[in-house]
Amino acid sequence: MKKNLNKVLYAPWYFITLAGYPVLALLSHNISQVRYTSGIRPLIISVIAASLLFLLFRLIYRDWHRAAFATTVLTVLFYTYGHVFDLLKQKWKIPLPAWLGGLWLVLTILALIWAGLPRANFQGAALTLNIVSLGLTLFAASHVAAAIPSGKQSDKPVDPHAPLQTLHVPNGPTPPDIYYIILDSYGRSDLLKANLEYNDSQFISDLEKMGFFVANCSQSNYPRTDVSLGSSLNLEYLQNLNDKFIPKNEDRTQLWESILHSTVRYELENTGYKTVAFASGFAFTEITTADTYLSPSLVWSPLTEFEILLMRTTPLRHLEDLGLVNLEQIDGQRYRDRTELDLNSMKMLARMAGPKFVFIHMVIPHPLFVFAPDGSPTDPSLFMDANGIYSQENYYNGYRNQVAYIDTQMEKAMTTLLSDSPIPPVIIIQGDHGPWLQSGSDQFKILNAYYLPGHNDLLYPTISPVNTFRLIFNTYLGADYPLLNDTSYDSPVPYVFNLSVVPNPCSGH
Repeated sequence: MKKNLNKVLYAPWYFITLAGYPVLALLSHNISQVRYTSGIRPLIISVIAASLLFLLFRLIYRDWHRAAFATTVLTVLFYTYGHVFDLLKQKWKIPLPAWLGGLWLVLTILALIWAGLPRANFQGAALTLNIVSLGLTLFAASHVAAAIPSGKQSDKPVDPHAPLQTLHVPNGPTPPDIYYIILDSYGRSDLLKANLEYNDSQFISDLEKMGFFVANCSQSNYPRTDVSLGSSLNLEYLQNLNDKFIPKNEDRTQLWESILHSTVRYELENTGYKTVAFASGFAFTEITTADTYLSPSLVWSPLTEFEILLMRTTPLRHLEDLGLVNLEQIDGQRYRDRTELDLNSMKMLARMAGPKFVFIHMVIPHPLFVFAPDGSPTDPSLFMDANGIYSQENYYNGYRNQVAYIDTQMEKAMTTLLSDSPIPPVIIIQGDHGPWLQSGSDQFKILNAYYLPGHNDLLYPTISPVNTFRLIFNTYLGADYPLLNDTSYDSPVPYVFNLSVVPNPCSGH
């Protein structure tokens, strides 16, 4: 047995683990922003490519250890190229693609020559390289594994001070479905008109004709998606929700858990509701453990956001420079696929047996800017400079395009939900924060529209997201939550829990 173990330990298999490490390391670093499944396809491709390269070098060198060494060096050069490129680009203004590409070519040739030198002996390094490569890969994999959701909603919300009450369904008909639809960065009408020169009054009027109450003085409680949703889905201000949410803490891992395992989800599932959720492109709002989780296909889809990020760590990034690939357009198509899946699912959702809680985080009108007002595709790279930065003019142009598109689509979607649902549903259409490039209270001015069958009289112009589910639970599910003061807090990066009050100058009219 010891002999067989030695054969395994000293065999040159380190090229396989090293081929997987760059994928897992990048996935580990970005695991809060992407789903772990986005690493499966590139991991398989990387290992297969390295194995084929290994077999090719085995034919050339006629030696397993030389083949493993050559494969490893080329793999390392391939995956470090983009990191070196970005580092040098920040410091030097020289034609890097030609210069760095030439250097990498020279290093590749030298490595291949070294692997073929008669006096070179790589067998003695196999054990060390096996152990090091396995250790690195397992370390990265453990971080990814720790972020994989396990099972259903937790036995209780993850936040120790979650404001729990026992909900109950009144005797009689099935309780209403509850739709929580986030339109990312959708601003309030007066803000859009004054700052972005966009008039959405027709959309607001159409919602009101359908029976929606639109809170015309509403502000979000926080200026970014995760802090905003962490509060609204837990019916409480963050500083009162968890002892970890303190000014000096810049770690947002617990906050993202607060979104995925929220008070709202816990309360509703315990009351008999099923949870339906959709892919958003942001891991912290993708409730993959919902009873029903809907996402565009990952197997036969274009490159995912993670794969594009991985591609940019390699020499393949220059395919875009040569005009052979447009990575922004590929990324934009994923954005379009998710948005269209959300919109095209309304009839199916309305007819799905309830009661159900449907959470849809639609990343629109937030960039990327991929929709013209009529829904036709636009190239997102045209709205940003070479460094991915938006000028005010380009941002406003792209934003106006997407607001015009989503207004018409949301009107159709709401018509479908209201006409096809067997029981009048509860619907919230809410911005999580205002548009980019705003300051002061303008960062917080949001669209906030409610469809509460028979109870719109309970709503008021300044209602904010933190009170959304307090009001719904009180009205439909027998809770007795007191409504909180509607307050907005600035939340600076990276210390997002270092909060300061931002007044709401709009008092309602």
